Amino acid sequence: MSFDDEPGHGGGDPGPADDRFSTLGGTRQTRTRLPEGTGDIYGGARRPPRNNRSLVMVVGVVVLLVAAIAFANRGGDSGSTSDAGNAKKPDAQSTAATGTKPVDGKQAGIASGFPQTEQGAQSAATNYAVVLGSTGMFNRDGRHQIVDTVYTADAAAKLKGPQDAAYSADFLKRMGLDADGRTPPGNTFVSRTIPVGTKVQEYRADSAKVAVWYTGLIGMSGPGSTDPVRTTWKTWTFSLQWSGSDWKITDDSQIDGPAPVPGDMAASSADAISKAVEEYGGFTYAR
Repeated sequence: MSFDDEPGHGGGDPGPADDRFSTLGGTRQTRTRLPEGTGDIYGGARRPPRNNRSLVMVVGVVVLLVAAIAFANRGGDSGSTSDAGNAKKPDAQSTAATGTKPVDGKQAGIASGFPQTEQGAQSAATNYAVVLGSTGMFNRDGRHQIVDTVYTADAAAKLKGPQDAAYSADFLKRMGLDADGRTPPGNTFVSRTIPVGTKVQEYRADSAKVAVWYTGLIGMSGPGSTDPVRTTWKTWTFSLQWSGSDWKITDDSQIDGPAPVPGDMAASSADAISKAVEEYGGFTYAR
C-alpha cells in the first residue's frame, strides 16, 4: 500500500541453432571421389595414412578436454579477481523460498506467532506490510486494532494520535471515502500491498531490521471515480523487536522503488478491477 497517498507510516529469443537453413549441411554439397592411381589429378598414387599425425591430434584433443574440465570445476581461489567479484553476489539461497510453512496463528485476523528466527522476522515484516497496506487502515477502529496488533505497545501509543490526524475527513474525501472511511455505493475502494521480496539488514536474537520490496494497488474503482486504481513500487523497512512471543514493530519507513519499466498492457475497466478485488483473496506470506 501506499504508498504516496497513505499517511502515517514514517518516514528466449531463438538463436542460430534454431534456423535449419543456417547449418553447413544446408548447402547440400556433394563430394566426388577420384579413382586411385596415377590418374589422380594431384599426381601419384595415394599415400598410406600417417598414424603419427592422428595420434598427435587425439592426444591434443584429450589435453584440451581435460583442461576445459579442470577450468569448469576450478575451486574457489580467493586470490583470483573473478572469484572476488563472485563473492559479492548474493547466493541462490538469499532469494529462494525457504519452504518454511506459514504460521497457523492469527490475532485480530492478522497472522501472528512468528518464530524467533531470521526467517520468522522476514515473514512477520512481510505480513505486517500487507495488513498495514489494507483498506482496514482507512477506518479508525480498524486502524487502531491493526496498530495495536503489529506494533509494540509503546510504539502504538505514540502512533495512533498522529495517524488519526493524518487520516482526516478531508484526506478520506480526496480518496473518495466518507468521514468514516466507507466506500460510496456502487464503488470499490482498493488498497493492497503485494510483497515481492525481503532483505534482512540487521538481525539479533531479540531485534531485526527487515526491508520489504513491494508493489501496491490503491484507488477507487467505479463510475465517476476521479482516483482510478493505480500501481506503485516501494520498499518498506521495519525495525522489529521480539516482544513476548512474537515480533513487533518499533519503527518503520518507506522509500520509492525499485520500480521496473511499466508494461504496455491496456488498463482494465473499472468493473473488471472491482470484480477481481472481490474474487481474489490475499495470502499469508512466509519467507
